[in-house]
Amino acid sequence: MISTFANPHRFMSVSKPAIPILFAAAALLIGVGVYQGLFVAPADYRQGDAARIMFVHVPAAWVCMAAYASMAAASFSSLVWRHNLADLAAKSAAPAGAAFTLICLATGSLWGKPIWNTWWEWDARMTSVLVLFFLYLGYMAIWRAYETPQTAARAAAILCLVGAINLPIIKFSVDWWSTLHQPASVLRADGPSMPASYLTPLLTVALGYLALFLAATLTGMRAEVYARRAEIMMQRRVAAEG
Repeated sequence: MISTFANPHRFMSVSKPAIPILFAAAALLIGVGVYQGLFVAPADYRQGDAARIMFVHVPAAWVCMAAYASMAAASFSSLVWRHNLADLAAKSAAPAGAAFTLICLATGSLWGKPIWNTWWEWDARMTSVLVLFFLYLGYMAIWRAYETPQTAARAAAILCLVGAINLPIIKFSVDWWSTLHQPASVLRADGPSMPASYLTPLLTVALGYLALFLAATLTGMRAEVYARRAEIMMQRRVAAEG
């Protein structure tokens, strides 16, 4: 199945109708989720209306980690099985992943000021997410630093896999070290600790973010495929004229 979807021609035919559907789903889900979070969910009994930032912040944190995990999986596939689209998938996912990481950091800072009385604290969770943002930037910089796509792809894939060590640090930092962040309240062995009025919009926005990430990644992959096809055509034309 992986080999089937790694075929560029099949990918282009499948992704074309999928992208507008994903963008439409993202707009609908994010709109509904944000509306529920801002106007339907009650104010938190401790944090008041400031808690509503979670409906933007927490889904962004989930998706920025999921995006990097998908890049690591694609990078591993590229290094081991040499799938045609693996490098393009990882490369195209990086800008969207970096954007969600930036949203996570910015909204976390906005949340922290009224709740913790600080815009930033160098605790384990915040610092590890900042490291994730720099990993995204470093990954994208590597693609621009090398002259040949093959060399850039290999170097970027190695960096991505090494950087994946940061993902469990982000996830378990609140359990391993003293941190301002509260422990997990959704993915728990005994079930979510928050009420449905909060959980429903939270998951709705998360699904919308995920659809937006997939749509942006597929769009980037299609652009990369077209660019490589154009480069090949140009090389053939130059060779024919020479």
